Amino acid sequence: MSVDQYKKEVSMMKLDKLTEMREGVSTKKFPVSDKEILERYEQLYTGAINDVLREFCLLNQALPNHIIPLREYTTVAGFAFTVKSSPNTKVSGEMEYRSQMLDEMHENAFVVWDTSNDEQSTAWGGVMTATAKGKKIKAACLDGGIRDTHQILEADFPVFYKYRHSNGSLGRCLITHYQIALQIGTVVIKPGDIVLGDVDGVLVVPRDIAYEVLVRAEEIKENEKKIFGWVKEGQSVKDITDKGGYF
Repeated sequence: MSVDQYKKEVSMMKLDKLTEMREGVSTKKFPVSDKEILERYEQLYTGAINDVLREFCLLNQALPNHIIPLREYTTVAGFAFTVKSSPNTKVSGEMEYRSQMLDEMHENAFVVWDTSNDEQSTAWGGVMTATAKGKKIKAACLDGGIRDTHQILEADFPVFYKYRHSNGSLGRCLITHYQIALQIGTVVIKPGDIVLGDVDGVLVVPRDIAYEVLVRAEEIKENEKKIFGWVKEGQSVKDITDKGGYF
């Protein structure tokens, strides 16, 4: 074997592992239906789930705090449908590719859109909202801009976003990929992960541990009911912590 061949084989072995880690997408099945797991997540809130993720040693699952809710939503949960775009002047082919992407968006999706730090255009507006509602998509999260805000509000569709601007995306920002692994801030989002949004922002739960996280978060919710009850009774902080309570 030549030196070049050896280097190539060693490089490929390392890249295969890296590729799987960075790009591999889980297809893990849940012990309950997709509908049930989302409904149960929607009975919780991002803070409690984030605390559970910490127990799993995952400290970087909340999307950056510059992404805010358009309204003070209660929890909405869906399966990640990822989109990647980038500032670009190219126009040809954009509408065809967008149409293809929209055709593949599925019921119960939570759209997560990485605009590659675009600051000059918007990725989501009134027509996108109407299309998403018609396809029974749960919500959209844009690390970028929205417009037609009055139409989004009228549609009562949950949207999380970075800024508002009247500029559209055509000729300014180009969709390059969809249903691939993304990284927004410190968070890696892969298609099929569970994404939650509420008044405190957006949180990503990796699919492989999503059911275990759910069960633990439900347990915490029940524990918190007891703690709130003890506080209401006027019990001391020491008494509550001695019984395993926390603040």
